[in-house]
Amino acid sequence: MTTFLLIRHALCDPVGKAIAGRTPGVHLNKRGQAQAEALAARLGSLPISAIYSSPLERALETAEPLARRLRFAVSPLAGLNEVDFGDWTGLTLAALAEVPEWHDFNTHRSRTRIPHGEIMSEVVARASGELDRLWRQHDSDLVAVVSHGDVLRGLLSHVLGMPFDCLHRLEVEPASVSVLSYSGGAPRLLLMNSTEHWPKEVSSAE
Repeated sequence: MTTFLLIRHALCDPVGKAIAGRTPGVHLNKRGQAQAEALAARLGSLPISAIYSSPLERALETAEPLARRLRFAVSPLAGLNEVDFGDWTGLTLAALAEVPEWHDFNTHRSRTRIPHGEIMSEVVARASGELDRLWRQHDSDLVAVVSHGDVLRGLLSHVLGMPFDCLHRLEVEPASVSVLSYSGGAPRLLLMNSTEHWPKEVSSAE
């Protein structure tokens, strides 16, 4: 059984205000840096064998304190990248509130493509493809994966058999940890959106 720690990147200034998307140069703010350090303290005693991350700065900066503690390098993977928000990249949420397509996207994620961007099924296909490959590469290991809110919500929706239209019913906060186990059959969700003390029983769950 391979167990994945699915980590949302810590806070950066656009969270809750604007669509950073794949814009380069978006870094953790001071609170996010503190969250990343606290995350490393929480997870650093676990037998993690590898750390993978979205290639964007805010995800890599979330992974780096844990990697330093474990003396690993962080491996960036394109399949863990943020949703391609296309024409909406850089827009504030207030500006998007006036865009009908934005409301369609948030109500009907399963069938609404972002203008010049991705549709949710494509996001989940590439991210779950990475997890499938890592499962084969890290049999029986504990693996940390740092990605983005909607990518992780999409993965969790997929695992739970939920339509992507219900994606926003799942809470995945900055610097939170969700846990999936892979054992050759359907993945199992062991924990979602953990932001407090690590529950010891999860690391030994069968």
